[in-house]
Amino acid sequence: MQVFRGFHHPGIAPACALTIGNFDGVHRGHQAMLALLINEARHRGLPSCVLSFEPHPRDYFAALAGKPELAPLRIASLRDKLQELERCGVDQVVLLRFDRTLASLAPDAFITEVLQQGLGARYVLVGDDFRFGAKRAGDYAMLDSVGGSLGIDVARMMSYEVHGLRVSSSAVREALALGEMERVAALLGRPYSISGHVLHGRKLGRQLGASSEGADDGFRTLNLRFNHPRPAASGIYAVQVHGLMTGGEGQLADEPLAGVASLGVRPTVEDAGRVLLETHLFDWPASLGREGGYAKLLRVELLHKLRDEARYDGLEALTVAIRQDLDNARRWFANRPAGRPASRTDSHSADRRQTTRDRIQAQR
Repeated sequence: MQVFRGFHHPGIAPACALTIGNFDGVHRGHQAMLALLINEARHRGLPSCVLSFEPHPRDYFAALAGKPELAPLRIASLRDKLQELERCGVDQVVLLRFDRTLASLAPDAFITEVLQQGLGARYVLVGDDFRFGAKRAGDYAMLDSVGGSLGIDVARMMSYEVHGLRVSSSAVREALALGEMERVAALLGRPYSISGHVLHGRKLGRQLGASSEGADDGFRTLNLRFNHPRPAASGIYAVQVHGLMTGGEGQLADEPLAGVASLGVRPTVEDAGRVLLETHLFDWPASLGREGGYAKLLRVELLHKLRDEARYDGLEALTVAIRQDLDNARRWFANRPAGRPASRTDSHSADRRQTTRDRIQAQR
């Protein structure tokens, strides 16, 4: 999959079948839309293309109003979004920076300058609630009318439902806020995960509990950064880690390693505001040595929420809480429900087949 920032690049295909959206989380509704897009692209002999925006348009307007709390909580990092789009089979992604110029572009100008001239769209698929252009004045009817006059075939996909509930990024955010990780997995079609390269940290975890545990490394952690200040998920989780034992660059391991992770801003030890995912494995692989985890590309699946993030009165109290989290996580794994979400290595191909079988409604 090719990724372009902006559409003024010679490598962008001169014509494409296109869909437009933020695709935060790439949930099952997104997957169904992408399956339809790719099928239509194949029939037309065109590459499939996703037009997305960074930052999220609502991030921009929230910052403009001086009210960052109005921005949506972020489900996935840009890295994870692009990985999921690639897994779905998309040929190219064009990322547009959502700024003052784009926000003020009239709907008809967006169609002609971005869709027709910039991307060479011959087919455009949108959701049933799609709005575009300055003040969100453009809708499906306008896109169909103006696009049709320019030779663009326009289609609309209606809401996608699972068990009678509409699948949306808002629904995923709600489930993450409530810590309902099985519902999140049902909406995404896979366990919720965060990926990234392991970073050096303060190595405080090696000191915590080291003497009482009788080990030199205490609560060793693998630190990944979540590059958005407001993640949709936060707290302490039972997790599975993929990729630690892989030897190939960027390749994820098939066999996960279990542990417990904290996603948040670490209120007890710092107030820097940066969001970290800190994962402690139950059993550290001896073959890696002390420093073998750094720079590896990992994917951490958040399977079960144990509790919310909390501030403690000192490192001793934090150590006690971490030890209890480890006991609770081990107990959860030992009693893991039979209907638990499978890891991606088991579920992804089956889910892709299910997506193509599920009902897709489109209006032309």
